Amino acid sequence: MATTGHTIKAFDEDLAELRALVAEMGGYAEAAIDGAIQALLRRDLEAAARIVDEDRRIDALEIELERRVQRTIALRAPLADDLREVLAALKIAGVIERIGDYAKNIAKRVPLLQDAYGIEPLAILPAMATAAGSMVKDVLDAYGARDAAAAKLVSESDRTVDDLYNSLFRALLTYMMENPGTIAASTHLLFIAKNIERIGDHATNIAEMIYFAATGEQLAERARGADALAPTA
Repeated sequence: MATTGHTIKAFDEDLAELRALVAEMGGYAEAAIDGAIQALLRRDLEAAARIVDEDRRIDALEIELERRVQRTIALRAPLADDLREVLAALKIAGVIERIGDYAKNIAKRVPLLQDAYGIEPLAILPAMATAAGSMVKDVLDAYGARDAAAAKLVSESDRTVDDLYNSLFRALLTYMMENPGTIAASTHLLFIAKNIERIGDHATNIAEMIYFAATGEQLAERARGADALAPTA
């Protein structure tokens, strides 16, 4: 069946709508990461509760994007490069939803850390969150620009988040041994750090999807970074 100019225009409009939904989801996820960390540093229970509640917006957008992907595939029957891009939007939306969940998980621990002051390794968390948040922003910019090279750079920057996580992990272990009374609070901070590390991993996953959608080739597999150190979130 011949492809008409009208069909091409309609498909381009569908893709633009998908990209807009991904961008909107990503904006909410970026804000949730920053908001969760600020709520933690300020011990702001109301702000933390808002982060948890607002995660529903990301979930709703993912459902809407899934609906539009199904409609696009049914009506346009995209092939090859076009199909890769539609499926990339679907997969990326799923990963952004998980990033939102990690931010929500961080916010949920804020009430558990109301009295956790003076834990020195806590100072590493903002830098780690900033690095992970920058990865999310940069990878979403790469998606919007369909820039495979920029996506590859995001993948390579994951090592910074991993290195910060490893430093925090070791610092908290030492701190707990020297200050047994802080074990409970330090354990919560370890889980928060793991959530941030997983945000970096998921930004890298998005980068790999962008690269594949743009080139049809897979990025080289990454070496294991902080995954060798647990706890899991």
